[in-house]
Amino acid sequence: MPKNSKVTQREHSNEHVTESVADLLALEEPVDYKQSILNVAGEAGGKQKVVEEELDAEDRPAWNSKLQYILAQIGFSVGLGNIWRFPYLCQKNGGGAYLVPYLVLLIIIGIPLFFLELAVGQRIRRGSIGVWHYVCPRLGGIGFSSCIVCLFVGLYYNVIIGWSIFYFFKSFQYPLPWSECPVIRNGTMAVVEAECEKSSATTYFWYREALDISNSISESGGLNWKMTLCLLVAWSIVGMAVVKGIQSSGKVMYFSSLFPYVVLACFLVRGLLLRGAVDGILHMFTPKLDKMLDPQVWREAATQVFFALGLGFGGVIAFSSYNKQDNNCHFDAALVSFINFFTSVLATLVVFAVLGFKANIMNEKCVVENAEKILGYLNSNVLNRALIPPHVNFSHLTTKDYSEMYKVIRTVKEDHFSALGLDPCLLEDELDKSVQGTGLAFIAFTEAMTHFPASPFWSVMFFLMLINLGLGSMIGTMAGITTPIIDTFKVPKEMFTVGCCVFAFFVGLLFVQRSGNYFVTMFDDYSATLPLTVIVILENVAVAWIYGTKKFMQELTEMLGFRPYRFYFYMWKFVSPLCMAVLTTASIIQLGVTPPGYSAWIKEEAAERYLYFPNWAMALLIALIVVATLPIPVVFVLRHFHLLSDGSNTLSVSYKKGRMMKDISNLEENDETRFILSKVPSEAPSPMPTHRSYLGPGSTSPLESSGNPNGRYGSGYLLAGTPESEL
Repeated sequence: MPKNSKVTQREHSNEHVTESVADLLALEEPVDYKQSILNVAGEAGGKQKVVEEELDAEDRPAWNSKLQYILAQIGFSVGLGNIWRFPYLCQKNGGGAYLVPYLVLLIIIGIPLFFLELAVGQRIRRGSIGVWHYVCPRLGGIGFSSCIVCLFVGLYYNVIIGWSIFYFFKSFQYPLPWSECPVIRNGTMAVVEAECEKSSATTYFWYREALDISNSISESGGLNWKMTLCLLVAWSIVGMAVVKGIQSSGKVMYFSSLFPYVVLACFLVRGLLLRGAVDGILHMFTPKLDKMLDPQVWREAATQVFFALGLGFGGVIAFSSYNKQDNNCHFDAALVSFINFFTSVLATLVVFAVLGFKANIMNEKCVVENAEKILGYLNSNVLNRALIPPHVNFSHLTTKDYSEMYKVIRTVKEDHFSALGLDPCLLEDELDKSVQGTGLAFIAFTEAMTHFPASPFWSVMFFLMLINLGLGSMIGTMAGITTPIIDTFKVPKEMFTVGCCVFAFFVGLLFVQRSGNYFVTMFDDYSATLPLTVIVILENVAVAWIYGTKKFMQELTEMLGFRPYRFYFYMWKFVSPLCMAVLTTASIIQLGVTPPGYSAWIKEEAAERYLYFPNWAMALLIALIVVATLPIPVVFVLRHFHLLSDGSNTLSVSYKKGRMMKDISNLEENDETRFILSKVPSEAPSPMPTHRSYLGPGSTSPLESSGNPNGRYGSGYLLAGTPESEL
């Protein structure tokens, strides 16, 4: 027996020592368990049993290096939302003013909960199902809900990667196919496509050439074969990346996590050299302070924090479970959170620099078109030439000259000004035009790139970046599904992973119908947000209030070698749960006040129109939310009434060859107690693995509230009066 074990300490002390089996055997030397014999019977010559199971912690795969692990976490957390959702929210919610609520919520909710998920995954070394089963069996449904949410997100997220693949291959031509409207030839007649003429070339290409979208979610329109093939390619890429677990996905992360930063850096340099880039950046950083007090802004900022860090998905826990126990996950949490925020700001700078350039182009186009209208009115004597300032030259008309001329005409022709149909052509109006989500990447940004020199090169780089960003997030999402299932049910890794990809592809055909984009909106905006919020709240409650914040902090101190800041104690215990409860309430109220809907593209009008989901779609949306959260109450009820085993009648311990047992399964409490020579059952061992702190014989486990008198496992033992030689 090692000299620093508690049993050795007991021999030199009159105090009783309470020690879990995991603690007792944590310092045992590794042995060949396959050659060891277990004598269970009490009589001489009792039945012997060969035990062949190896310790799972010893067999668990591990990251090749700390860099590989960090890149995996960055690849999962930094995704497509950093490129298009964060800039959109900045534009919509007050520019630089939006950064204030986002930073506040990142500090009080994001980083503490990200640290919590990293810590429990690293400490327990299981996926989300195993982690929350260990922490609190009655809340074990959290892990199953996380898997379901990951499935929902993965289904539509890979469709977006498919869209990027489509645009990527379309970029290898000059001019870019979305740079001009198609021309329809009818004999000697050549007519521009009406839908394109009413909108724009990039908008037409997105809605008609890429999606071939229907007018509403109720009009299926059949499968879009081009996007079906792209979805198949996307799932094939993801399958090859994750089929071997972290052995394959870890290598992919070196490229998929780093390449987007190379592209962003190139775009930033190129964007800053564009005419009008400064206008876009200044517009972005000019704060609208009134937005900071808007509750809706804070709600959207909190939702973005959840999605940006991947909280509640299980991917963070899965990745950290492959770490060594002495890894400094506190540093990892701060580093990944900072890089995530830095990436969002960097992407926003790039987007607004490019959109500033686009706004100047569109503003100049507006000036030219309206100047032609004014010339027409002058030639037809609708307007008097005396209204035109003498210094104005229509051959070299500047935006300043047009603005001056516009104000004069508006003042003089006040009664009949609206009939002239003149636009003010203000740069601010162009910069204020909000383009959300996919529209930002596939419409606004692609349109700006058509004005770049060597536009195909920039287009190829941009969409290759989107593919890699999406791939990194999909690897983490798939880990959130496969890792807990494989850990819990011991299914074959490769077979299960391939099966998941095949299943997801066929279900994902829903999103490559002509109406598929509307289902993407349903899943992206509504089906995951509320379940994720509930999951994260319960994760916090399970650790802070059921397991116990003080005990968890002590576990972290022993694991990390230093005590985390007291700040985390108060965040986990009070601030974060309260903030998330308010967020959940606000989300439910928002759904009740504003019925869910989507932006539909109406072909005849060549314009978007906001439509509410029909009754059947609302029923589907509610069903998705219920399915995602249902495992939580179901597992709670089943374990509360002992209809589902929580594993409390199973004991696993390691031993030295020829001395002790390795595994005893399905023993009753009294049998286990007698076997370890204990007369008085003690408190439950920590649900965390080895090297748990010494609590003493009078300590109370926070998990006793589970209803089991002997705690979480029902197998605590008092090792008093047992000579070391007997072990």
